[in-house]
Amino acid sequence: MKLRTQDFAVVVVRLCKGLPLSIEGRTIAAQLIRCSASVAANYRAVCRARSRKEFVAKMGIVLEEADEAQFWLELIVKLGLLVPDKVKSALNEATELVAIFTASRRTAQRHLMSSRSR
Repeated sequence: MKLRTQDFAVVVVRLCKGLPLSIEGRTIAAQLIRCSASVAANYRAVCRARSRKEFVAKMGIVLEEADEAQFWLELIVKLGLLVPDKVKSALNEATELVAIFTASRRTAQRHLMSSRSR
C-alpha cells in the first residue's frame, strides 16, 4: 500500500499538469496535489503506528485525505475542466483507496474496542 498510495500521488500530480491555468484549475490542482500527497505521506505514518489506537487515529487522517482527493477529482469532471476519460483511472483509484481505508479503519476500531472490553 505504501507504493500504491505513492503511485496515486504521482498520477494525480501528472493529471493536474493538464488542468487549465484558470483560477479554478490552479486552486483545484493545489488542493488535489496536497491531499493526494497527504494520503501517501500519512499512510507511511500509519505503518509506523506504535499502538492500535494510534493506527486508528492516523488511518482516519488517511481516509479523510483520500476522500478529499476523490471529491476534487469528481469536481474536475463536474466542472468539465478535463474530459472524464482523463480523470477516470485516478477517480477509480481514489474510490478504491477510500473503500480500503474505510474497511481497515473499521476493522482496527473493532479490534481496539474488543481489546478494551477484555
